[in-house]
Amino acid sequence: MELKSDFETFLGEIRPTESQGEDLQTGHKTLRDRLNADEDLKTYIISDFLQGSYRRATAIRPRNDRRSDVDIIVVTKLSEQECTPAQAMDLFKPFLSKYYKGKWRQQGRSFGIELSYVELDLVLTSAPSEAEVGILQSDAVTSDDDLEEAKDWRLHRSWLALDARYRSDARTLLAEAKGQDEWKAQPLHIPDRDANRWEPTHPLAQIRWTRDKNASTDGHFVNVVKAIKWWRVEKYEEPKHPKGFPLERLIGECCPDSITSVAEGVVKTLEMIAFKYAPLVLAGSKPQLPDYGVSTHDVFKRITADEFRKFYEQAKTGAEVARRAFDSEDRTESGNLWRELLGNKFPKPPENGGSGGSRGGGYTPPTGPAVPGSGRFA
Repeated sequence: MELKSDFETFLGEIRPTESQGEDLQTGHKTLRDRLNADEDLKTYIISDFLQGSYRRATAIRPRNDRRSDVDIIVVTKLSEQECTPAQAMDLFKPFLSKYYKGKWRQQGRSFGIELSYVELDLVLTSAPSEAEVGILQSDAVTSDDDLEEAKDWRLHRSWLALDARYRSDARTLLAEAKGQDEWKAQPLHIPDRDANRWEPTHPLAQIRWTRDKNASTDGHFVNVVKAIKWWRVEKYEEPKHPKGFPLERLIGECCPDSITSVAEGVVKTLEMIAFKYAPLVLAGSKPQLPDYGVSTHDVFKRITADEFRKFYEQAKTGAEVARRAFDSEDRTESGNLWRELLGNKFPKPPENGGSGGSRGGGYTPPTGPAVPGSGRFA
């Protein structure tokens, strides 16, 4: 059964809480305000914006004593020809020591800031082309609105953030944003301190791809991502990877567009993982998944074949439980199976069973060669 109302309750339980959302806003807004007011840095800064799961609406509630986290991109005027990655990062160290003494650390491509209530990841970029500056300063980029809040988001100069729609010309501007082509933004470049080179990244392409996938799945994709992310952290401590964006990228590769519920999305995504990657696992290998907007960047590069094999076996087991939950005609049995898969945040079903609820359409397994092995999947 799909148990749509139960999934709505479950999703409400695994999204960041209201207080966690407020902590995230306080943390990132304070940091961004300080950056733009700093006398030594503000002349270098073109724009700043949020990236990551917070912006894509795929973030889940931190478990145990972990803090919420948010990623901030700072677009600078620093030339790659005149400034090495190490020199660029050094410019920001006095600022960090002034405002976050003892709370920041330098990472390979960013600065991590650990506060008592939130974790911030500060990523700086080199100077974009002059043609990019305008769009990078627009609401479409700098808005804090996530994809669930702003379902009409478009990468267009005329798009307005939700808190700016009081303007008298808001309707005209939003009509322009909707009716015209989106801006073809180019990748930005971030410093790789260890490799001593500037590496391409395209967070705006990640946001845009997620928006389009969410639309093609009738708004269910971001919730499928949250459900599967929660399954991972709830059920398995090891392997640690894939997680975060690599896991989200894998879900995007395997989630069908035709789903009509979160339940259907979870079962079919896990089944597709189990089907699609069986030959790779048998060969002792792993997928290569290019990043959106930067085809040369494999988001699975740092994940080992052994880590993927262990994850694959977990996904195969999860697919079998999810299929039983989805196919069950008994309300109690279905709910208990979903709880077995997703944990106790999923509502406990009534004890009297019955066939209430909706199961949704049946599953047509992918076509392809049989893979040796026992069970439904290899």
